[in-house]
Amino acid sequence: MATELTNREPVLPEPGKRNILITSALPYVNNVPHLGNIIGSVLSADVFARYCRGRGVNTLYVGGTDEYGTTTEARARVENCTPQELCDKYHVIHAEIYKWFDISFDIFGRTTTKLQTEITQDIFLKLNKNGFLEERMTTQLYCEEHHSFLADRFVEGECPDCGYEDARGDQCDLCGKLLESLELINPRCKVDGSTPITRDTKHIFLELDKLQPEIETFFLESAEKGGWSSNGRQITAAWLKEGLQPRSITRDMKWGTEVPLPGYEEKVIYSWFDACIGYVSITAAYTDQWKKWWQNPQDVQLHQFLGKDNVVYHSVIFPGSQIGTGEAWTKLHHLSTTDYLTYEGGKFSKSRGIGVFGDSAQKTGVPSDVWRYYLLSHRPETGDSEFTWDAFISCNNNLLLKNFGNFVNRVVKFVNSQHCNNTVPDWTEYHEASFDAWKEEVNKLLTRYIQELDSVKLRAGLSTVLQVSQLGNAFLQSNKLDNNLAANEPSKCAAVVGLAINMIHLLASIVAPYMPETARSINTQLRMDPLQIPDYWNADSIKPGHEINKAEYLFSRIKPEKAEEWRKLFGSEEAKKFREEELELKTRKSAAMKAVKIPKE
Repeated sequence: MATELTNREPVLPEPGKRNILITSALPYVNNVPHLGNIIGSVLSADVFARYCRGRGVNTLYVGGTDEYGTTTEARARVENCTPQELCDKYHVIHAEIYKWFDISFDIFGRTTTKLQTEITQDIFLKLNKNGFLEERMTTQLYCEEHHSFLADRFVEGECPDCGYEDARGDQCDLCGKLLESLELINPRCKVDGSTPITRDTKHIFLELDKLQPEIETFFLESAEKGGWSSNGRQITAAWLKEGLQPRSITRDMKWGTEVPLPGYEEKVIYSWFDACIGYVSITAAYTDQWKKWWQNPQDVQLHQFLGKDNVVYHSVIFPGSQIGTGEAWTKLHHLSTTDYLTYEGGKFSKSRGIGVFGDSAQKTGVPSDVWRYYLLSHRPETGDSEFTWDAFISCNNNLLLKNFGNFVNRVVKFVNSQHCNNTVPDWTEYHEASFDAWKEEVNKLLTRYIQELDSVKLRAGLSTVLQVSQLGNAFLQSNKLDNNLAANEPSKCAAVVGLAINMIHLLASIVAPYMPETARSINTQLRMDPLQIPDYWNADSIKPGHEINKAEYLFSRIKPEKAEEWRKLFGSEEAKKFREEELELKTRKSAAMKAVKIPKE
């Protein structure tokens, strides 16, 4: 999607080399992604993809939109259009948002394709042939008003656990409990408000219990070798400890992949069975040699990025489906999961105008790289994190502008000045022992950065980048780079400038995964091609006599008073009301639970 990736030959694995396949969770097309969605999957995956490419690793990054399922049907009813029209509309919206955020997909596809149907049905039939699918009769809610079985998202009612009156048929948004629609008290059809009845209907179940031993073996090996995120490990382990149960993978609805069995013409495959298969079909849309990526476990490592609410589909159900086919699939190597990003202490809500969504971030006039920096520096890796306008502005003004931007601008302007006339001086003739010590400190940070990015510790890696630029600022200060140094000690001045300008070239390469436009601007000012991220920095990529371009500011100051303006614009007051309502509901829940525990006389 990013401009530098267009018009390339398809990236294919190279035998005997390291080949990285990266996916980010496919977002539903029923809404516009908010900042939490963006950092939770696509932006995090983009940083890792850019890092791998920057290290010279053969890398493919696959993304797209998840378009089948009840959420699409429900939203289409609200917008008074067909599901296909809804998918077409929101696929474009998502693509435009990710383009603005500079996400470097090799392909950004979709799941409503012929390839998706063919590959999903092929996996389904192989599971059936191998004895891992079973037909069962189930009892489900049926609406007599519009003559249809009600999928989970089309039912609302009272949560049996906490008493919340607007719980969905699959989950209670208040207490978080996963539900079956039949568990709801006083259920009602979301379409017309009528009270549904129960009816029997047949469905196909994936017998995960039969696959559990092999899934467990896969999990233990992959989580250890791949260094999964701790919440991904914990969630998966909890599911396996509880014991896997057969899970229905068909639904009574029309919008989805057709079930390739006689008697199932009015049903479709459950979207969460085939959503992960979307990664495969989108790769197949990218290249007809997709099996070199997806059925090549010897040469390919699969890294997947997602929010914690999607873990089991990627760590249990999809690998279980792969195992059940009996084929040699490329299975999950590293699982990178995030917790939740909150907005000013509350939840993002498009309907209530709470929070910054992907289509509104650009309306602030703040460049996408600043948004990327803030989100990645606050990535919810080990717990929930919070977006606040004060912290957002402080990051820009104090870290990016005063630290990183100041160092780059000061050095480039000095080379532009009368002392150098845009030409890098001969910095090889003067030497001090302190220079070697300084370079070693830079290389220690570079080694740490590589270790952090290799283990997908993205937040720590970004902190290390800022520490490198701090070392640059300290180097200029300790050596007093100014007009006096140029006049009185020209050889030392040349050495300081030469080392600093080389460090800026290194900074561009290590900041590029996080802030690609900033890296492009630096390399343009330096008139240099991007530097591949090295194992060791020799400080000699820019030679004496090299002519650079004029300095340009990388960042601009944001006025602190903009915080209050943006709070009003993006619903901070509404978020406060929403928090108060949630607290009231939780208080009611707590009181109700205590009442249940009071023993009867």
